[in-house]
Amino acid sequence: MRILVTGGAGYIGSHACAVLAGRGHETVIADSFVNSSPLVLDRLGGILGVAPICHRVDLRDRGAVASLFAGTRFDAVVHFAALKAVGESCARPLAYFDNNICGTIHLLQAMREAGVGRLVFSSSATVYGDPDSAPVREDAPLRVTNPYGRSKLVMEQLIEDLCERDPDFRAINLRYFNPVGAHPCGRIGEDPGGEPNNLMPYISQVAVGRRDCLAVYGGDWPTVDGTGVRDYIHVMDLARAHADALEFLLREERSATVNLGTGRGVSVLQLVKAFERASGRRIPYRIAERRAGDVAEVYADPVLAEALLGWRAELDVDAMCRDAWRWQRMNPHGYGFPEVDADGAETPAPGRVPPQIRPPVPETTSVR
Repeated sequence: MRILVTGGAGYIGSHACAVLAGRGHETVIADSFVNSSPLVLDRLGGILGVAPICHRVDLRDRGAVASLFAGTRFDAVVHFAALKAVGESCARPLAYFDNNICGTIHLLQAMREAGVGRLVFSSSATVYGDPDSAPVREDAPLRVTNPYGRSKLVMEQLIEDLCERDPDFRAINLRYFNPVGAHPCGRIGEDPGGEPNNLMPYISQVAVGRRDCLAVYGGDWPTVDGTGVRDYIHVMDLARAHADALEFLLREERSATVNLGTGRGVSVLQLVKAFERASGRRIPYRIAERRAGDVAEVYADPVLAEALLGWRAELDVDAMCRDAWRWQRMNPHGYGFPEVDADGAETPAPGRVPPQIRPPVPETTSVR
């Protein structure tokens, strides 16, 4: 299939492009590069053997989105493009609603006008808020606790409403739990701008020497060691699920919503210990006060994903840490610097796209 991948230069999107291409699909990336780097395209080209086609597009620009479909017939769309930091969403809720919700509306409008009726959507377990119990099933109450989660829930609802209204439109909503890790080659991985919002990249940056100490928020939770427990999933397993979801849409011609997780909880300190084993380096940490909105334990019930998609997580926490460490060791400062060679030599290079919300791009430009 020819697949449009919005946000395809981002962390999860780039790994999904690698998996989709590996299964013989043709991918075309659309990305605004607000939270990603154009240098990802070169890295993907090295992995795939051919540079991917990429259009620089902000989904808030309806005309630019429509132009993506003009003259090109897509069989499906995989929609990753969204702002995704919980803390930032609390400080800038309107920016998140504008970018995530308005962008999705424009994408759905363009798909309908072009007659493209298959969509895989990158959703989030944040739609469950503070769940009553774990593991969390897809029929658990939906009660978001922050603007980011609310934007994802609204995006899901927009897609579901369209599926109900249009019998020729089908979608899979994939609710991720906690993606971590990197491509096993170490050439693409998670490169957050500024201070990381997620645990694994923070641990990685402590291990590589970019940060002094990890703050662990709460040491008195009712868990195995007093620290928060989450369901960490390898990004390559996650990427594989998107290819499986597309095949489900082709095979079954119906919509669904599924969780993507391992079904196993891992505490903060257990993840720290696993990363120490993978890296051979000590990760200093300090216990800090709990953060507002945090919960003790959240992990997925992944049974439905296996039943519908034939998918289940295959890579364990040790593989997640090994691959995350390989990426961080080869790219200690992220995409804005060249990869480290066998002797550890590196030279600063320009090219980092700063993590900021930009105005819409007025026209579509191709990058190769």
